[in-house]
Amino acid sequence: MIKIGEIKERLAETADWEAWMDDIRQDPRKNVQAALAAWQRKKNLRDKQQHAHDQKIEFDASFKGNREDLVCGIDEAGRGPLAGPVVTAAVILPEDCSALLGLDDSKKLSKAKRDQYAALIKDIAISYAVHIQPPEEIDAQNIYQATRSSMTQAALQLNPRPDIILADAMQLEAGIRCESIIKGDAKSLCIAAASILAKTGRDAIMAAYALEYPAYGFDKHAGYGTKEHLSALEKNGPCPIHRKTFEPVKSMVEPPLSLDLNS
Repeated sequence: MIKIGEIKERLAETADWEAWMDDIRQDPRKNVQAALAAWQRKKNLRDKQQHAHDQKIEFDASFKGNREDLVCGIDEAGRGPLAGPVVTAAVILPEDCSALLGLDDSKKLSKAKRDQYAALIKDIAISYAVHIQPPEEIDAQNIYQATRSSMTQAALQLNPRPDIILADAMQLEAGIRCESIIKGDAKSLCIAAASILAKTGRDAIMAAYALEYPAYGFDKHAGYGTKEHLSALEKNGPCPIHRKTFEPVKSMVEPPLSLDLNS
């Protein structure tokens, strides 16, 4: 009878069902059946990830006029927070993206997974660019225009120049064909990759700001309007990276209207 340790080793090295596994399926030992069940769960997850991965690649390829066309994905992080920049990323991926199996919308992945994928994306990408739009520009332009401008600048930094831009829920004017894709980070591999770089880039910036402005806890909420953040705002007032056109910051920095009681 094969030892359980040997069975586990063989299962770890096996990607698809093989004839020898028919025999261990009849093995009465509970540890063997548990190992086989764990292998099957892992395979089911891998198959599901592969299917989703293939669909994302096919989606991106569907926009190409010919096989040589370069498709760029663009996404942002940080439109909603009360503080900090909007960070946008643009990514052109190669044909072989097998290293990115399991890549999804950044919000669905743990921080450890996001960091892991960010390193892989930077390693295999044909080109990538990250643009940081500061709070001052957000206040000057409004959040929509500031994000749109940041996405455009990220796209224009790419070398080589893409033939097609797939932007997550945004239409850009960059002199390049652009398609606005609703929920693009769930449909497109290159947009999902851009989502990862934007999110990890912004999180690193906000972690640095947490050291500069420790009273606000930016490393915990990244500038979003959490209860903790609103409490810190109430206690300390806004700091230089708060967006002055976003409530409740706006009401804190604008002088109150004076009432003319004699009129």
